Amino acid sequence: MKIVVADDHPLFRSAIVHALRGITGGVMPVEASSLRTLEEAVRTHADADLVLLDLHMPGARGFSSLVFLRGERPEVPVVVISSNDHPRTIRRAQQFGAAGFIPKSAPVERMLEAIRTVMAGGIWFPPLEAERSEEDAQLAARLAQLTPQQVRVLMCLADGLLNKQIAYELGLTENTVKVHVTAILRKLECHSRTQAAVLVKSLEPDPPPEREPDASDAAGDMPVDERP
Repeated sequence: MKIVVADDHPLFRSAIVHALRGITGGVMPVEASSLRTLEEAVRTHADADLVLLDLHMPGARGFSSLVFLRGERPEVPVVVISSNDHPRTIRRAQQFGAAGFIPKSAPVERMLEAIRTVMAGGIWFPPLEAERSEEDAQLAARLAQLTPQQVRVLMCLADGLLNKQIAYELGLTENTVKVHVTAILRKLECHSRTQAAVLVKSLEPDPPPEREPDASDAAGDMPVDERP
């Protein structure tokens, strides 16, 4: 099977690729380090079976990359791998369409167990301590109406770009951008570009809860069998 590994940390990507060698049948995972390279990867590799997704990558705003993937390739399951294992972050990943969530601190055996479970058609999440949010459910439903191109335009709106700048950035005509912006505001039930930008801001995950440092912190977020 073919797996796309999207993470901007090269050492972590390398560790994941190494760990996956035993379950991909010799097929090398496809690597992506930003939202742009992730878009290229899923477009080029139409036969991808799974995406492993970090939430923090250049060009992405929290769950925006997950929203994009669910619109671009809804048939491909996405497993979020993140160092932010805040209970609400895990719950929001599920509500925004992820098939699984793996904390980066998880042992490699647990990661592989989660991946196998999802590839077999199941879901895999740590025990959820956060309650389902009706507000997040409504937001996810509105975002699901956007096309992948509209998600790209929305991210540009959130960056404060004008229509002319968005057209240049995405290779569109200015009139096409205007049509997309109108559709985006309608689908998201926003009355202005500023309101849409605030909505995108809400896609940022909550900061992880503070905890006391321990000896394992020196090893970082690498899977345990990849630590020195």
